[in-house]
Amino acid sequence: MKQQKLLAAILCAVTPLSYATTGTLDEIVVTATRIAQPLRQSLSSTTVITRQDIQNSQAADVATILRNVAGVEINQGGGMGKTTNLYIRGSNATHTLILLDGVRINSATSGTTSIQDLMLDQIERIEIVRGNVSSLYGSEAIGGVIQIFTKRGYDAPALNVSGGLGNQGTRRLSAGFGGAVESVDFNMQFSRFKTDGVSALNPALNANVNPDKDGYDNTSLSANVRYVFNKDNSLSVTAFNSRGDNQYDNTNNLNKSDINTNKDSVSKFSLASDNRLNDIWLSHLQLAQGTDDTQTFLNGQLDLAGGAAFKTTNQQVTWQNTLQLDAHNALNLGAEDLTQQVTSDVAFTTKNRKVNSLFAGYTGYYGSHQVQANLRQDRYSDFGQSNTGLLGYGYAINDAWRATASISTAFKAPTLNDLFYPFTNFGWGFSYAGNPNLQPEHSRNRELGLHYTDGTQHFDAAYFDNRISGLITGNNLPAFAMVNLGEARIDGTELSYAGQFGDTGIKAALTSQNPRTVGTGPVLTRRAKLHGNIGLSQQFGLWQIGGEWQYSDTRPDANLTTGTPVTLSSYNVFNLNAGYALNKKLKLSLRADNLTNQNDATAYGYNPLGRTLFVGLNYQQ
Repeated sequence: MKQQKLLAAILCAVTPLSYATTGTLDEIVVTATRIAQPLRQSLSSTTVITRQDIQNSQAADVATILRNVAGVEINQGGGMGKTTNLYIRGSNATHTLILLDGVRINSATSGTTSIQDLMLDQIERIEIVRGNVSSLYGSEAIGGVIQIFTKRGYDAPALNVSGGLGNQGTRRLSAGFGGAVESVDFNMQFSRFKTDGVSALNPALNANVNPDKDGYDNTSLSANVRYVFNKDNSLSVTAFNSRGDNQYDNTNNLNKSDINTNKDSVSKFSLASDNRLNDIWLSHLQLAQGTDDTQTFLNGQLDLAGGAAFKTTNQQVTWQNTLQLDAHNALNLGAEDLTQQVTSDVAFTTKNRKVNSLFAGYTGYYGSHQVQANLRQDRYSDFGQSNTGLLGYGYAINDAWRATASISTAFKAPTLNDLFYPFTNFGWGFSYAGNPNLQPEHSRNRELGLHYTDGTQHFDAAYFDNRISGLITGNNLPAFAMVNLGEARIDGTELSYAGQFGDTGIKAALTSQNPRTVGTGPVLTRRAKLHGNIGLSQQFGLWQIGGEWQYSDTRPDANLTTGTPVTLSSYNVFNLNAGYALNKKLKLSLRADNLTNQNDATAYGYNPLGRTLFVGLNYQQ
């Protein structure tokens, strides 16, 4: 309780009411409306992680940097590269849509995205929109959307190289080259990351858990090139691939010496044409393919017990048209065609689905009033149609303060596992079967917000109430068959602040929520009622110093072997990052995570990494 009060007190102490500043907040975002707009005008709760934020943090992967975002909780099964679940505002891990340059890279079988394999060396910026946005992007966006943008080329062509070493046998290397020459801009980036890690599972919980270290090895590549024909027309190509080789522990192993590994690959390719067809009409046409490919091995051989190979291919065609009617009104009209194809050693009764979508949106400004309206229709080949919408309103109280309100609907389509997985007896008293009669999960979200922006100070307060019906879960009769059963309600308050005072930067977030099932009322697994963080950064001449404090209340979980309820302890994690500019091109960097060696896991039975240290050298031409 003392920690909760202290966190709230610090957050209140740094609200913008205490400071008078100058300047403007000009960050441009596109994810909240699919139309470029200043962050200060977004009616949805939106956070941006910039390229400078990524460089200053010295973090290695996307999951690490997302831990500091308001409303986001992350649990990881034993360290870097292990299965990672992300929850926005208490919703399920399958309720967040993650896009890579606008392309779906999620698995159609598990319903999640392998964010553990996305390394920050490839990333330019990240936009996080919290709340229902299915009316913009379709399925999965019940909790929100995270859009990740890979690096682009700017200014004169330049080389970047970085590398470093850390404890637990950690090695990191990255190199890239990019820039702009006349009508062409381009970027190419390569990175390697390798760590010995720790034993993923605590051997004390299961006699057959192999106590050896479970390492992770990642190789990532990204490339893009854009040709600008003239000020109205351009053509761009982007490619991305991340390959992760991961060791993990399995409670179902028969021998303590068994070695479990999986090989994950996330890739994306897209071709896009941007054309201004007349004074008000901007067309964006994109052909893309995103894949998620996983293979599971036991002692070096494909683990055929329950499926060893699952590959999802998302083929996506998007045509978006933005009509800028005047300086204050814009329409957004578009269509998408998505084909999801699964390749697996499991004999799915259906291995593909098609989704045809239409969407429309409007943003308008009427003096102090702002309006946003979105509608979308998604037609699925396997279960039918889902319609979603959003209506948002904003009122500018004065130049700094705004009040907002919105109501929206969203849905999550059942996965191909949920629908079509054949009846399988896994041999340890557990069987599973899909249900082709499943319907989507549906959500209705209401949100009220108060926002302050003045120069370099930005503060958001939001109350949200998200009600989810038709949750897909197992009924255990006679097998673990999937059914639409139960409802959840998640309501709460979210506070976030970012400010710059000369050479000092402050960021803080606090989320108080009640994620529970309706009727029985227990808190949803692995989600805290209170969590938050504070970050500080300071420039001292050639030194840049930063620190983070991450806090989470207790969370419910289940015993891995018995299924009985357990409670995960609350935790405080302190991280430190520092950089020293040796000259204009060369920078020495340091990152230390979990300084106090906090030993509480984010998922029951899985070992946390403990204290980690990393020292690197970065060259930017």
